Amino acid sequence: MKLGIFTGATGFGSTIGSIVADAQQAEAEGFATYAMANIFSYDAIGTLTLVGAQTDSIELMTAVVPTYPRHPQAMAQQALTAQAAAGGRRFVLGIGLSHAVVIEGMYGISFDKPARHMREYLQVLNPLLAGETARHDGDQYSRVRVAMSVEDAEPVSCMVAAMGPVMLRIAGEMTDGTILWMTAAKTVETHIGPRIRAAAADAGRSEPRIVVGLPVMLNSDVDAGRASAAAQFSNYGNLPSYRSMLDTEGVANPEDVALIGTEEALETELRRLRDAGATDFGAVTYGTAEEQARTREFLAALAPEI
Repeated sequence: MKLGIFTGATGFGSTIGSIVADAQQAEAEGFATYAMANIFSYDAIGTLTLVGAQTDSIELMTAVVPTYPRHPQAMAQQALTAQAAAGGRRFVLGIGLSHAVVIEGMYGISFDKPARHMREYLQVLNPLLAGETARHDGDQYSRVRVAMSVEDAEPVSCMVAAMGPVMLRIAGEMTDGTILWMTAAKTVETHIGPRIRAAAADAGRSEPRIVVGLPVMLNSDVDAGRASAAAQFSNYGNLPSYRSMLDTEGVANPEDVALIGTEEALETELRRLRDAGATDFGAVTYGTAEEQARTREFLAALAPEI
């Protein structure tokens, strides 16, 4: 299982320069992946385009960019530009539906038939990411005929934030895997993994990646770490997709799936995730600056061994 850093999901205090520096640090520390959420701050693809031009080897990933506000042609154009800026090094486009409270409640866009939307979105997006012409006539996108030429870009890998059965089927059939949040080991083993692997196999695709993102804190005072997680991540328990994953895991709140504890405890939990079927882990470190630095130092030392 590859270890990486997830950023952009825990506040708005960063600058473009600090994000680039953080990615450079992650590369120097030996992390496999640097992933950025696309929330109400910097654009994740645009930021990672800058990161790609100023790093050498670390894989870059959006985790994730909502589909509804961007036509798939615009999404592909941005992703191919980011891939080109990284010099052909892997840039992974992670996309997702977001949530009705955002898409309808904030953007004023219909969230009706989200699975149909995602399937048609990928039918337009995938050819463009592969350097091919997109031709599609459907309910969501009709009379699409579009091609692009980004000469120095390799084909872009795409993954979907898929958690429910229908979305896992789509992700397995049409993409390279899923990017998860607030989804722990039991759910990966019994719900996520079997469904997405079966869908990929049925479609003749290779084994899908299962990227798990969770809050992490190295802290022997587990109660204090859990209280800190509750203060920072409690809202995720109110969003239906994450609520479903917490229910499947059999826990009450987001802090119950955060990885908190000593070095030995954290290593045990990471190995449990690996054995459950996770191919990648994205750490969202939290707490004070000192707590985050200590957690990250431990994860960097552990990265080659997991």
